Amino acid sequence: MAMAIENPGTRPARKGTNWEKWGWIYMRVSGVLLLVLVFGHLFSNLMIGDGVHAIDFGFVGGKLSQPFWKIWDTLLLWLALIHGANGMRTIVNDYVERPGLAKTFKVLLFLSAALLILLGTFVIYTLDPCPAGADPALVASFCNA
Repeated sequence: MAMAIENPGTRPARKGTNWEKWGWIYMRVSGVLLLVLVFGHLFSNLMIGDGVHAIDFGFVGGKLSQPFWKIWDTLLLWLALIHGANGMRTIVNDYVERPGLAKTFKVLLFLSAALLILLGTFVIYTLDPCPAGADPALVASFCNA
């Protein structure tokens, strides 16, 4: 029994945004950017200075007191979480067959990614390594006690 395959040029063009295409492009672009951001993050934290032995609250507070590192860490946070959530969405699309369950997973995935992005961004921009009235022995070395 022969089966005819439809000519791809005869299908009517769909109107609207092709979200799957843009998700695919996002994964490629964000993957390249994440490589730069992650290896830059690791290099600055582990290879410069005393390496892993220097990482403590004061080190993190000192980095996040500089606008460059705030932007760097924000990009890393946002790109990584959206990249991961989009990858998980693709897995749900591929393996979850029941439409209601797939929609539930995608909503939960969106909510968890959004919550983590909001909380992470909040920490990056509100961390105060030199709180007023704190014990000088507990604050970072660069704080004016």
